[in-house]
Order: sequence, then C-alpha cells, then structure tokens
Amino acid sequence: MDARRKHDRARVDAAKRALGERGPVWWDDGSPDWDRHLARNTPYADWWAAQIPPGTTR
Repeated sequence: MDARRKHDRARVDAAKRALGERGPVWWDDGSPDWDRHLARNTPYADWWAAQIPPGTTR
C-alpha cells in the first residue's frame, strides 16, 4: 500500500474512532453492540421492516 493511502486510511480510522463508530462501545449500561449486524438479525428487525415503502425491496 502506498504511503498516501496508508495516511488517508489512518485519518479515516481516527475520525471514525472520534465519532464512536470504531473502538470500544461508548455506553456502559450492558446493552449489546449491534454494529456490523444486519438490522433483520437484531431486536430492531420489526422496526426496520416497517421502514420499507410498499412495493420496494431491499
């Protein structure tokens, strides 16, 4: 990987960590981390299914 790409990826990683998108979870109530799961495979499946407009698919 060239130096520029490595530098750019490090900056993206730092930004995502600052936003809480990577790294340890930021909450401490014991709730599971559902990141990197399909919504249909989480407790939010029913809510997610209701967000699909009639006549469309995902």
